[in-house]
Amino acid sequence: MSARTVLQEADIARALTRIAHEILESNRGAEGLVLLGIPTRGVTLADRLGPIIAGIAETEVPVGSLDITLFRDDLSQHPTRSPKRTDIPDGGIDGKTVVLVDDVLFSGRSIRAALDALQSIGRPAAVRLAILVDRGHRELPIRPDFVGKNIPSSRTERVNVRLKELDGADEVTIES
Repeated sequence: MSARTVLQEADIARALTRIAHEILESNRGAEGLVLLGIPTRGVTLADRLGPIIAGIAETEVPVGSLDITLFRDDLSQHPTRSPKRTDIPDGGIDGKTVVLVDDVLFSGRSIRAALDALQSIGRPAAVRLAILVDRGHRELPIRPDFVGKNIPSSRTERVNVRLKELDGADEVTIES
């Protein structure tokens, strides 16, 4: 298998800064925003986005995580998935603009599961989607609001996101 690097550390940092600006512009500021990362790497990305947004808007933005394991439609194929932690920030999500954060958008099934999980917790005023890498090949009518990079890929290729906090380095590679 050959892998090629499509994003390096500086590219990821730039993409997250741009996403932060776009989120603030779309929301007309930081008021009422809540960031929820989808485990595993979406949580790390949300944890990075929070301080970037806070630095731009000069106000804290609540950051949490949303486990989607029990809402997935492929549990019968992958029954060994262990649930991760759901951490809803103080103040909850009711009436807030929730930005779901994930690393790669592919079929859209994880995001569908996230929407179901979110619905079981509360009723946000709006839900937005921030993705580091959109690789296409959607199976569901789901489109991200904020994208770090569109990376066209074939269904046989694998997009790997590595983040310092989890993997020791920041990079996005494509394996064929």
